Amino acid sequence: MDEYGRFVDWDKMDVSAQSQDTKELTCTEFQELKQLARQGYWAKNHSLRAKVYHKLISSIPCRTVTPDANVYRDIVVKIVGKRSSSSLPLPEFVDNSLVPTYCLNAEGIGAVRKIILCIANQFPDISFCPALPAVTALLLHYSKDEAECFEQVCRILACNDPSKRLIDQTFLAFESSCMTFGDLVNKYCQAAHKLMVAVSEDVLEVYSDWQRWLFGELPMAYVARVFDVFLVEGYKVLYRIALALLKFFHKVRAGQPLESDSIQQDIRAFVRDIAKSVSPERLLEKAFAIRLFSRKEIQLLQMANEKALQQKGITVKQKRQNVHLAVHAENFKSEIVSVKEMRDIWSWIPERFALCQPLLLFTTLEHGCSLSRFYSHSEGHEPTLLLIKTTAKEVCGAYLSTDWSERRRGGNKLSFFGTGECFVFRLQPEVERYEWVIIKHPELATAGAETENHSSPALSTLSSGSVPSEPSDRLSPFLAARHFNLPSKTASMFMAGSSECIIVGGGDGQALYLDADLNHGRTSHCNTFNNQPLCSETFQISVLEVWGFRD
Repeated sequence: MDEYGRFVDWDKMDVSAQSQDTKELTCTEFQELKQLARQGYWAKNHSLRAKVYHKLISSIPCRTVTPDANVYRDIVVKIVGKRSSSSLPLPEFVDNSLVPTYCLNAEGIGAVRKIILCIANQFPDISFCPALPAVTALLLHYSKDEAECFEQVCRILACNDPSKRLIDQTFLAFESSCMTFGDLVNKYCQAAHKLMVAVSEDVLEVYSDWQRWLFGELPMAYVARVFDVFLVEGYKVLYRIALALLKFFHKVRAGQPLESDSIQQDIRAFVRDIAKSVSPERLLEKAFAIRLFSRKEIQLLQMANEKALQQKGITVKQKRQNVHLAVHAENFKSEIVSVKEMRDIWSWIPERFALCQPLLLFTTLEHGCSLSRFYSHSEGHEPTLLLIKTTAKEVCGAYLSTDWSERRRGGNKLSFFGTGECFVFRLQPEVERYEWVIIKHPELATAGAETENHSSPALSTLSSGSVPSEPSDRLSPFLAARHFNLPSKTASMFMAGSSECIIVGGGDGQALYLDADLNHGRTSHCNTFNNQPLCSETFQISVLEVWGFRD
């Protein structure tokens, strides 16, 4: 067929992929290359795609000593010997991953195992890399021989650009990516996340499959399109595609009973058969329509998750803690929420804190209705969970990402702080979660505290004095002014506290205000997206609790 078709079973290939239209790629500008990749410019020309892959991979900055094609030719006979390539055992670090055939012929299927064994020989520092078989099989499609494929995979693995993440090679990196994906699902696929929580005993176990969806279950025509863009734009693309897959799964399967006993198996089956419902073009279109965090924000989130795992001592593969079991029934007692309700809240919080146990810090039933006591018991803990039960039996609350001691930076004035991981929620009479807390109702600050003259800085402006200068170890990494040096006039605020009141802003226009006596509160809201209010506009507090997170 062509010089790059040695390992391809053309009878299994999509006819459109065999087009031999004469095309060349002459552009070198990143933006133009990005657009061509997304549009599938080289998707229907096997030879052109092979040349583009070679060009893109050759430009990856690598370690000084990176194994090349000549190394492969030198070591392959010694490592493989006379063993049949089809029966070669794979190294432990691929974690029994699927070895997709991707329309390879018999020679190609055997060659994948030979190449992986030689890579294991040259990269002893790789401890966990389940994506490697799929990446190797895909690149073999577009290689002249085994040695060329070996060199291209090695260059991807040996990338030494700290800003360019490609393939996870340790369990710590892989597991933190699963947690990061869980955080992103929690933000961008709330309907799907709600389904996962309802039908799965361990949500993180479901999300730990996200790379398998891409590098294992996704058909050849789809994974090649994903890889086109991945080589140009990097790791963030993988999160986009996985989020789009989950969105389509929820849309197609919404309201239908599970086809198996496991939501995990159902998602895998959906991805395998995705051609029945979604084209590659539609999948990419959906993925790039998601207004995802910046690459820097995602990197910070990933680092925070890695640090949480390291602090827990989880750096090698072991049985994952069931997130739902993080709230143990025998050790949990609240006057406001049940164990089930607390587990539901736990499914909303960032993954790195879902590893922790809830710890009761303050309750009005024991510590009285004093704002100063509220602060003294809550300070020193980050994050915290605020729970409120009203005399009308409404239950609402907030996840607060930042230590309340940050309020002191504003002196006696109402001080604004917090990050974009804050959110408010309602449990009774109906469950509702309001995303991305932003204080935007200055009237709340002055409604009950006219004498304090808090109205001069509007709540939509962050005073420079309230921006902490040093990052906390456990700070939420994204939308934090202290991390990104956001200008004070555009930085978002999420929490506010003084000796007179507490304010927690809410997504979709929700905001919660508590008086200093912790007996009364009020809300402000605008019903965007038909959301119900957090609770009554004015309410009397029956019980208030503050929970921390115990390692």
